[in-house]
Amino acid sequence: MSNAATVRDEMVSAIDREQLGAYGIHVLIGDDEAGHRWRSDDRENLYSVSKGVSALAAGIAIDEGLLSLQTSVLEHISVPAPGAGVEEVTLEHLLTMTSGIDFSWFGSQPVTWPDLAREMLRRPTRGPGAVFQYSDASTYTAMRMLGAIVGDVRDWLMPRLFEPLGIHNPQWHRCPLGWIVGGSGLELRTEELARIARVLRDGGAGLVSRGWIERMHSDWVPTGGAGDSSNYALAVWQGPGRAWRLDGLYGQYVIVDEQADAVVTITAHEEHRDHRLAEIAADALRALG
Repeated sequence: MSNAATVRDEMVSAIDREQLGAYGIHVLIGDDEAGHRWRSDDRENLYSVSKGVSALAAGIAIDEGLLSLQTSVLEHISVPAPGAGVEEVTLEHLLTMTSGIDFSWFGSQPVTWPDLAREMLRRPTRGPGAVFQYSDASTYTAMRMLGAIVGDVRDWLMPRLFEPLGIHNPQWHRCPLGWIVGGSGLELRTEELARIARVLRDGGAGLVSRGWIERMHSDWVPTGGAGDSSNYALAVWQGPGRAWRLDGLYGQYVIVDEQADAVVTITAHEEHRDHRLAEIAADALRALG
């Protein structure tokens, strides 16, 4: 039995034993793959795993010289009366949730302002880089920066990311102005997300630079949280254990274990113990040595 099949079987046993609401898992170790499904492989909202795809979009744009992590948000989003200090907020601050702007909004909530990005940027910052505040609005605004250059970000990603991975016509939730939400709302099947997971494990797989993938899980920002919620980088959380992950509501995960040359993809709807799914995956990979 391959290592991928061993990890899959250990995960399936634990998930069934603990009665967790998984939809499907995919395990990639080296070139070996194994998967399991509890229900049909329908496209599901990836919630905050979408932030990782937005970070890949930013990395591709940086590789193409369209902008940099140090690009000021106000260079690409016109705000009639920006908040105090907002001229110092950069793409990096938005992707790491450290803009310092006290504005919490998530894709499950209505947009009650004429322009979500402008509403965020008209508020003052407490100091870029000084305060961590997790919010879909931050990623949304980062993608608005990119959209000001390339137009529709989802369409721009089609030939650069989705089509090379064989992902046909993915849908992404949008704001009332038509821009992708960015921080949430990308809908993919488990097997489609697993192709993006391979890109992360394989250092970009020729679609984005290896240096960008490395930056996504380095220079950790302390969040003030505990355990596996204590450190964040570019759309990526540190942990469990030696792994790093993309993490979405209700148990959407991409868990990369570089030491094991492995990545595990999970889709689920587990409302109460979703992080247990990530722990089970990390434990199964760690058992390989």
